[in-house]
Amino acid sequence: MKLIKTILSVVFLQGVQFFAFSEEISIETSNTLMLLERVEGDTLKFVYYGPRLDRIDQDRLLREKDPSIVLYGYPVFGTSDGAPYAMQMEHADGNQTLDLKVTGIDRRPDGSVDINMADRLFPVSVKLRYKPYEGSDVIESWVEVKNGEEGAVRLHRFDSSFLPIEQGDVWLSRLHGDWASEATLVEEPLRPGMLQIKTTDGARSSHYARPEVMISLDGKPCENKGRTIGAALEWSGNFSLRFDTESRRVHRFFAGVLAEPSGYVLDPDSVLVLPRVAYTYSRNGKGGVSRNFHSWAKTEGKVYRTDRPRDILLNSWEGVYLNIKEPVIEKMVNDWSALGGELFVLDDGWFGDKYPRNVDNSSLGDWRTDRRKLPHGIEGLIKTTQDKGMKFGLWIEPEFTNVRSKLYETHPDWVLRAGGRPLRYGRGGTQMILDMTNPEVRDFVVNLVDSLLSGHPEIAYLKWDCNTFLLNYGSSSLPADRQTNIYFDYHKGLTDALKRIRAKHPDVAIQNCGGGGGRYNYGLMPYFDEFWVSDNTDAWQRVFIQWGASMFYPPHVMGQHVSASPSHQTGRIIPMKFRFDVAMSGRLGMEMLPSAMTETERDFARKAIANYKEIRPLIQNGEQYRLLSPYGDSGMASMEYLSADGSEAILFAYKMKHYQNQVIPRFRLVALDPDAIYSVEELNIYPGVGRQVADGEKYSGRYLMENGLRLSMGSEYSSSLIRLKRL
Repeated sequence: MKLIKTILSVVFLQGVQFFAFSEEISIETSNTLMLLERVEGDTLKFVYYGPRLDRIDQDRLLREKDPSIVLYGYPVFGTSDGAPYAMQMEHADGNQTLDLKVTGIDRRPDGSVDINMADRLFPVSVKLRYKPYEGSDVIESWVEVKNGEEGAVRLHRFDSSFLPIEQGDVWLSRLHGDWASEATLVEEPLRPGMLQIKTTDGARSSHYARPEVMISLDGKPCENKGRTIGAALEWSGNFSLRFDTESRRVHRFFAGVLAEPSGYVLDPDSVLVLPRVAYTYSRNGKGGVSRNFHSWAKTEGKVYRTDRPRDILLNSWEGVYLNIKEPVIEKMVNDWSALGGELFVLDDGWFGDKYPRNVDNSSLGDWRTDRRKLPHGIEGLIKTTQDKGMKFGLWIEPEFTNVRSKLYETHPDWVLRAGGRPLRYGRGGTQMILDMTNPEVRDFVVNLVDSLLSGHPEIAYLKWDCNTFLLNYGSSSLPADRQTNIYFDYHKGLTDALKRIRAKHPDVAIQNCGGGGGRYNYGLMPYFDEFWVSDNTDAWQRVFIQWGASMFYPPHVMGQHVSASPSHQTGRIIPMKFRFDVAMSGRLGMEMLPSAMTETERDFARKAIANYKEIRPLIQNGEQYRLLSPYGDSGMASMEYLSADGSEAILFAYKMKHYQNQVIPRFRLVALDPDAIYSVEELNIYPGVGRQVADGEKYSGRYLMENGLRLSMGSEYSSSLIRLKRL
């Protein structure tokens, strides 16, 4: 039951009677509460976010508020008393200030709350929206701005959400990186001053920084204990996450679209809907926050179609790159089928009629099969794949074109460009980004994908790539005084196109790729079945990258491929078993020439793929517990997947460091039934490599959690994959 309380208190001052008004506004999930307060003067104050409180504790919380700390529910420039603010607006007459009052509160049966606010002088309104997801303990917060003035207003800052956090031993966990080293974990205490996490790529949100953070309230972050808040901005473009820490005993957290360099112009009678921020709270550390986000993503449509099994695929890229030849591809298909594969994906290089796509500097936008490479077209490859009992998939990059392309020759005005200035180019020295603010361009992208899929209904999978950032800041589609809207409107246009494509083709699986892991975020994942974690397929480095990605995203939507050794990215030589054991912790795939494998490796691969098919339901539907961090001092990494009913678990263990006289810790599991008996079975046994456990050995759940399994992990790049079943 949602709590609503209005308090009237009588105050006497110099013989005059005043009435102080207070109305509580609560947003609740099964285990958490966000509490705001409408006070005298219709001002909105932020009160609390954390575990649910009973009535007595809520009353005590309100009574014991520190009157010296003023926390507005949504601080704005002009009335934030010099404190950092979430919104700054320039009105049509040039006035730079806002002064918001609460005009109404709408509560819905599902627990959602809208707090309607309006400026006290100008006809502009700001609506704060909150949506709780009871089962996953996630609360979404976002803002809608309406311009009722006769002229346009300009937003110089427009954050989606504000959350104050009491100062203490507060630490931040965030992810940063670069191409091929995405999602690297950084943990640090929050210090006085301002910390800003942002990206200015324009087209992609996530190569260099990520739009998600965890905030540990009890000191240095722990995996499975400690009060922890998670926040994820659901946005695919430039973003800003700011922590302002002054001497006022709070950290002020702001999340939203990065307003630099120019802000947003909002026309009269228009509404701007800002991206959502998803919050969650857990007493069970970073792992508890992760499991909340995983549950929310899987049950609330935040990742597309998580109810269907993810196919085991072979991608052609690292096997042949752009050097596509029909006989070679057909052999890849045949070899993949023999290993037990389910899906073959033809990557970049299959298209280009006038301009062949032999290097990455031409042909984007000209999505016609290059018959010189594929005499029988993709139709022939589809038939070859289906004859082997497998599905077929294809690579596309529909938002881009090249100088050498028929599309650019026909529509030079369709690319983003700054008027009068020479074009700047991305990948291959010729790549340009199409103007998704332009309705004609959006129609082209939608029709392109629709024609490809309607013309080849057998295509079951698309890899949608994005390999260049937004280099040219200018749109021929937007008026001169609306050029500042490009960064925001580009992503509105992209989302519009994806919605239309999904309406026409709901059953095609689509992978979100952004030059590797540059674009996966909860703004786009409602339209994508999975994402490509990184272009770096080195299994050792992938342990770190996948560890970071799993902090906010369920593992089974993470594309993880077994590739060649030595690694094409690092040159590292890694055993086949380690490569498979790493890739099987997410959506399994391969990215190499199967014909380059030895017969021993092929036989192992067949058995490993068969093993994955058995454990796939647990990888997809189970809960993940990260155990030993690769960033720790043990030299190991491990994680556990536990079925919903606790009857089965999978343990992945990896050796990340190797030296003489190394102490190997016991691998202790969590969340098992202490009184149950579990049998253990080791999977993916490689010829000549000793077993880590004896099949059929029995342990109590209490023993496995208190003492753990002893695994020798003797050689460099050792790994183990252990299945446990409750008897």
